[in-house]
Amino acid sequence: MKEQAMFLAGEWKHKSQVIEVDDPGTGEIIATVPKGTSKDMEKALSTAIEGKKVAANLTTKQRMEILVNAAKLVDDNVEEAAQLIATEGIKTINEARSEASRAAETLRLAAEEARRLRGETINFDQVSGNADRHGYTFRFPLGIIGAITPFNDPLNLVAHKIAPAIAGGNAVILKPATQTPLSALWLTEKFLEAGLPAKVMSTITGRGSEVTPPMLESREVRMLTFTGGLEAGEKIAKSAGLKKLSMELGSNSPFLVFKDANLEKAAEAAVDGAYGAGGQNCLSVQRIFVHKDVEQSFTDKFIQKAKQLVTGDKKREDTDMGPVISEKEAKSIMTNIENAKEQGAEVLLGGTHKNSFVSPTLVSNVPKSSTLYEDEIFGPVASLHTFSDYDEAIRSANEVNFGLQAGVFTNHLQTAHKAAHDLHVGGVIINDSSDFRVDAMPFGGVKGSGINREGVHNAIMDMTEPRVVSFKIEGQ
Repeated sequence: MKEQAMFLAGEWKHKSQVIEVDDPGTGEIIATVPKGTSKDMEKALSTAIEGKKVAANLTTKQRMEILVNAAKLVDDNVEEAAQLIATEGIKTINEARSEASRAAETLRLAAEEARRLRGETINFDQVSGNADRHGYTFRFPLGIIGAITPFNDPLNLVAHKIAPAIAGGNAVILKPATQTPLSALWLTEKFLEAGLPAKVMSTITGRGSEVTPPMLESREVRMLTFTGGLEAGEKIAKSAGLKKLSMELGSNSPFLVFKDANLEKAAEAAVDGAYGAGGQNCLSVQRIFVHKDVEQSFTDKFIQKAKQLVTGDKKREDTDMGPVISEKEAKSIMTNIENAKEQGAEVLLGGTHKNSFVSPTLVSNVPKSSTLYEDEIFGPVASLHTFSDYDEAIRSANEVNFGLQAGVFTNHLQTAHKAAHDLHVGGVIINDSSDFRVDAMPFGGVKGSGINREGVHNAIMDMTEPRVVSFKIEGQ
């Protein structure tokens, strides 16, 4: 068992009070991390006030070099990162390797965006009496960015918050998920090895309610970027005051299969989207809507493919799905299933659990008043529904208080374009799963799924501000 330090105020710090980090698949304690406090956060904030000046004075070339160097360090140690992700988290080793590689790409994208961070000239003479003026805009860093990250992507979602902050010339304070802090601390090490000045970043471990209040309330923190649950996001927003906010708060993604769709590919995409990462993906396929004429055919294909999934040891190369984050969460998921069954739902596949493992589950006849239909389940559970026409499909997809992304399967171009306009979500993915994402694309949702957009370009624009400069030319 490793005693891991946290990085606070330019130094690696151990504390007498610690939090145990376990492998959710086995229950084995794999490490301890310091149990941070509000005093630790206050110290981090004090250091970040110095760090923001250091960060702002880094040239574009220096920021780019730090990010490129960090990306290379991640690339050179992908297997080490993957083993860490798969040990402390819920991903299989193959999913973890993919995440580690994506994190390196996210860092490279941030370096490229730092190069492109520029302003524009302004034609002041468009207004009468201003022929003797010219000017331009440039972008400047906000100062201090507060970042709070979730357990399900413990490396790449950290990269998505830290890399744009650095690219934009900011200091950053990171509070990683309590369940999966090791990947974030590993990436912190890589940033320091890459040349990031020590005072520019702090990574504080601990429980959010005990650590984050000073960061949420501080006027020095100019932006909070948070990925997590809706309830936590609403509490953060109420405490944040006049700060910029970027919040990705979860989803309940619809997956629409029209009768002209390729059912084989639709079933494959639905299975991947519902059960990848054990369903603990904010883009996970949760509500499947299938045209009534092809329901049976689609269902048969879906169940056949889902039964082929191998659930178990995350470190085995042939494992397709690991555990949920804890046995407590597994029991909560099962409670949602049982409640739906009591309301008339029928389990077509799975519906069992052992310890922290929940079997891939498909449920039909789920009442719309059920939490299984209305809420984000964050586990390997999908519900199956039918529709008779386009309007019913869109109406059903839009009726919950989430709108992150939707998957739409159709070979009819007009249906695809119309759905792209009618679905009340942040992203519409045609002929693919709702959980498709590349790290360069804008990412975020509407309604209870959050505010603002991630994706490196969008994030760096949010983490900087435009300044207008006007020159009056004497004697012109």
